[in-house]
Amino acid sequence: MIIPRINIAADSYKDDLTAFSALPNQVLVVPTPDNDRLNDILKNQHKDAYWVVLPYAAFANTDLESSFSHIPQERLAVTLTPAEFAHLDRLLATVSVFILELADTSAESLEAIKAAAQLAQKGLLPRGGVKRVVASFASSTATPGLVAISELGRLGVDTQLSTNVLSTGHEDGKLNLGEAFMATIVSDRPDGLFPTIVVDEQGISLGLVYSSLESVVESFRTRKGVYFSRTRGLWHKGASSGSTQDLIKVHVDCDSDALQFTVHQHGTGFCHNNIRGCFGPSSGLAHLDQTLKSRKISAPAGSYTQRLFKDSNLVQSKIMEEAEELCEAKTPQDIAWETADLFYFALVKCVANGVSLRDVEQQLENRSRKITRRPGHAKPKWDVSAKEAAAVAAAAKEITPAAPVAAAPTPAQQNGKSGRISMKSYKMNALSTEQQSKLLLRPIIQSNDIMARVKPIVEGVRERGDAALIELTAKFDGVQLESTVISAPFSPESMVLDEKTRAAIDQAYDNIHKFHAAQLQDKALVVETMPGVVCTRFARPIERVGLYVPGGTAVLPSTALMLGIPAAVAGCSEIVIATPPRKDGSIVPEVMYVAHKVGASKVLMAGGAQAVAAMAYGTESCPKVDKICGPGNQYVTAAKMLTQIDSSSLVSIDMPAGPSELLVIADMTSIPAYVASDLLSQAEHGTDSQVVLIAVGLTAEHLAAIEDEVHEQASRLPRVDIVRESIPKSYIIEVESMEEAMRFSNAYAPEHLILHLEEAEKHVEQVMNAGSVFVGHWSPESCGDYASGTNHTLPTYGYARMYSGVNTDTFLKHITSQQLTREGLDAIGDTVMRLAEIEGLEAHRNAVGVRIRDIRGL
Repeated sequence: MIIPRINIAADSYKDDLTAFSALPNQVLVVPTPDNDRLNDILKNQHKDAYWVVLPYAAFANTDLESSFSHIPQERLAVTLTPAEFAHLDRLLATVSVFILELADTSAESLEAIKAAAQLAQKGLLPRGGVKRVVASFASSTATPGLVAISELGRLGVDTQLSTNVLSTGHEDGKLNLGEAFMATIVSDRPDGLFPTIVVDEQGISLGLVYSSLESVVESFRTRKGVYFSRTRGLWHKGASSGSTQDLIKVHVDCDSDALQFTVHQHGTGFCHNNIRGCFGPSSGLAHLDQTLKSRKISAPAGSYTQRLFKDSNLVQSKIMEEAEELCEAKTPQDIAWETADLFYFALVKCVANGVSLRDVEQQLENRSRKITRRPGHAKPKWDVSAKEAAAVAAAAKEITPAAPVAAAPTPAQQNGKSGRISMKSYKMNALSTEQQSKLLLRPIIQSNDIMARVKPIVEGVRERGDAALIELTAKFDGVQLESTVISAPFSPESMVLDEKTRAAIDQAYDNIHKFHAAQLQDKALVVETMPGVVCTRFARPIERVGLYVPGGTAVLPSTALMLGIPAAVAGCSEIVIATPPRKDGSIVPEVMYVAHKVGASKVLMAGGAQAVAAMAYGTESCPKVDKICGPGNQYVTAAKMLTQIDSSSLVSIDMPAGPSELLVIADMTSIPAYVASDLLSQAEHGTDSQVVLIAVGLTAEHLAAIEDEVHEQASRLPRVDIVRESIPKSYIIEVESMEEAMRFSNAYAPEHLILHLEEAEKHVEQVMNAGSVFVGHWSPESCGDYASGTNHTLPTYGYARMYSGVNTDTFLKHITSQQLTREGLDAIGDTVMRLAEIEGLEAHRNAVGVRIRDIRGL
């Protein structure tokens, strides 16, 4: 490979850079500053230079690891004189390019460079690639011929020559650039041609051609795409069609037997079929760039793209809107979707102002060449970290943590991906009433922002039905569906399970069914409130119910069981289960099996707010339901709340929901490993989960043992990254008595309450507010989540103060009736008439009065 040596200080610098820019590698010799040589070179690094080239003297008496650790090895080059070749092995772990300076091309020089090359080329670079060896001939009197260049190439050695000995034409005393370039390349074809891939500036393949020595020489001379046709000979691309190519770069493959031409394509394209490339149209950003350029010229009147090109304020508004939505996106699907939106509007602005995608990529390439960069801090207006730090500082003033107990980490240790996983710790007797109240608050959910994003989703499904549902499933789940609903009976192929899984689901089903069936009251409640006045209450199933089973980060057949079984026991005539599809458009077989067992009529293949909207309003394929039950993220909860308050939807919900939570009360009889495992069983649910430990009279050693178990068990979990985010939102609070513990627990009203206490069952009667209680060391919360029989769809976020968890009654409505005899109405009539008279409702009074007159003969 030929590498031109271009001197930035030379008068011919710009001309040389243009003339030799098609070569893939150039070494720019940056004049060495007098002081602080390395730092100045890095600071003033020229945009066209890739390697930082330093003389061996810069390395000679230096601690290499400390002095050059900030420069990637693949970017660092060293020049060595023949006398310094012996020190080359010292630099193997620091430098990637060895430029060996030679005064001549004698056999001794070539032998010396051969030995140096064999040593330097051992091993690959840590980030991939090989170490490069360059034979540098600075003097024009020592210029090697083509044979010597070829010999060096066979040794894997590049040749560096001054630009004043190279020419793109044929000049006396100079080497032809094309011939020198091709001297190290060997064809493996009988006809001696070289397969050549032609790509555009973005590296997108336009087609396959062949090159010869003659065509490459001509390409360098004309700086155009020139190839060799096996039928027509020398082929100047576009000479007849007008679809010419400007040559940008020529690369050689790693085996030195094939070429890649990077060109700027003019005209209709490279292919003879008048399209851009022989392998079909471009895709992705390149295709978008081309489309926008075309639309700028000929966008249909009234089109959105034309509107964007004409309205710069609209483009600016959309860019800011999409950037904000990208910042708020959490799931991989949302992030990809919002990034695509941002790319689109950003490219619209670029094209509207004459900036191409290649111009943007060139800026990125220029920046990638920088060794040292600015810190890149955010401007104060956008500095989220500074705002969060200020909020944390303000919160710290309101709640002062207790002194850390034994083995508790410092705050600095808790941060990062590898620090100690630890909960905050407080002492009840050190907290004011106001501070205790603040601890009852859950992690903040920005409900207004969430509602603003959910409303258009709900409205879209309400107005456009299945079409909106399919579109939103593609956006949020990355799945393109043809149909949104699977109707019963479900195919056996959709619920194929291994025997162990099937047995586990069957046992869980039996236990949950047994407990919920026992809740069903078959007989009506009948009470005679006074002689002749009989009041009755009886239950009837809610006819159509929608059950939301989350997908996301876990497969949740247990939720399908917890919702489907009580609905079936209650006798609901139509059960619709909504759950997000997998990437292949199917539903996990575990959920399909449960849907079959509970008698579901349909499975809606959708998740999130769009699934809630489909069940609330109905679509072409999804029936409208009367009640929606089931847990979900903040968007699902917002959609449930939104549809419930819309009188036109005529739908109710089970309860408001928030992130998973758990509270443990533990005394000195508790087993640290069990306590920690219970805390983590909820902390792994999501980054917004919260767990609380109330330590009743625990010694410092006992509490430290629990904290150690939390860290050790969490570190082994597959979902440890989630735990690292949820645990900092959690805390330990030390109390001195059970009275204090129960008072705080009832005020907190946890979703799950676990009693790790001596004679734990005696304390259940003190529980006033909780979703579900787990009593004693042998009652892990996980059993309630899956198979003990109780329901795991429970009130969170403090709603256990006024809501129950899902149960059989959730799917029932209670109707009352009353029947009065003649004597009964006579006995109660005066009371009713007087109360109606007080309230001024004469028709109410009269409805009783006309009867009383008949009874009493008035």
